[in-house]
Amino acid sequence: MNQRMPAEWAAHEACLMVWPTRASLWGPAFEAAKQQYAAVARAISAFEPVIMIAAPGLADEARSICGAATAATAADTADTSDGHGHGHGHGHGHGIEVVELPADDSWLRDSGPIFAYDEHGDRVGVDFRFNAWGEKHYPWTADDKLASLLLDRLGTRRVHSSMILEGGAITVDGQGTLITTEQCLLHPNRNPRMSRTEIEDELKRRLGVEKVIWLPYGGLEDTETDGHVDGVAAYVAPAKVVVSLPEDPAHPDYARMRANLAVLEASTDARGRALEIVVLPQTTYGEVAGTPVEVGYLNFYLANGGCVVPVSGGPEDEAALAVLASALPGRTVVGVPTPVLAYGGGGIHCITQQLPARREDLTA
Repeated sequence: MNQRMPAEWAAHEACLMVWPTRASLWGPAFEAAKQQYAAVARAISAFEPVIMIAAPGLADEARSICGAATAATAADTADTSDGHGHGHGHGHGHGIEVVELPADDSWLRDSGPIFAYDEHGDRVGVDFRFNAWGEKHYPWTADDKLASLLLDRLGTRRVHSSMILEGGAITVDGQGTLITTEQCLLHPNRNPRMSRTEIEDELKRRLGVEKVIWLPYGGLEDTETDGHVDGVAAYVAPAKVVVSLPEDPAHPDYARMRANLAVLEASTDARGRALEIVVLPQTTYGEVAGTPVEVGYLNFYLANGGCVVPVSGGPEDEAALAVLASALPGRTVVGVPTPVLAYGGGGIHCITQQLPARREDLTA
């Protein structure tokens, strides 16, 4: 096995983000998007350091709006017991560092590297190709090059893959199992010359995957990413998956998510284990610039000892956060209102990418 991608709940050195830069995507919500990116960065910085990439000329703006993460900020949102033995200074706050690199857009989960450990236990970055979710947004040249530049900046070895893949399209258990959707990975606008088997083989080669579980569907209305898995299912522990399952029969994904659930119920992971499935029945909507948007609770970020969750500010938030808190014992679950991220086509998971701890930090 050349390298293996760790699970998202493994220890992080930092969280990586990109400051909003594509004004045409956000339109009238551009300034509000900046405020919500900053709010997400501050919430995550209560648990772990944040490295915010800003396009040249935007670093001062990013620093000004994000501000400094303070001890008071951390104390408001984090406690000192995470149950995972990570011990990363909870309650003391971590910094938000801003670095300038060229970028076209601000969805680093998809344009950035996907990190793994090589056979020696050293951290590497897998640089898959990026084509703006099937060539939906021009230009994307800088975003396709961003992973390589970022890895240079981090001093992390780059592993190239010629396959187009976004980080939001996969969720892994770190033990050989990967879950994805047919809707996205088999879409003809990604890798039309690769068969399903060839796609699986590349995931196995680059990410240490032994088994791929294919869900039929992402979100029906997720036309931006063509159905990323991070809108519908997420690994939260070995053999434990949280699944979106809308309660309302009128929801566009009511039947589709039940089809996904049936696949998961019939599946075992790479180690032969049946999956414990946590159902997330709540859905919520907000309104941005006169447009109704669905805020996806499942699009959360697992930080060191925490879980930072998109919320709408609506009445459904409390119950959804309670489901996630129950599914993530020992983690502090924090909701951040992010309807503007949904307006832009994503959520908190989409704008973040975990930087796994270095080998020496894991063994210290």
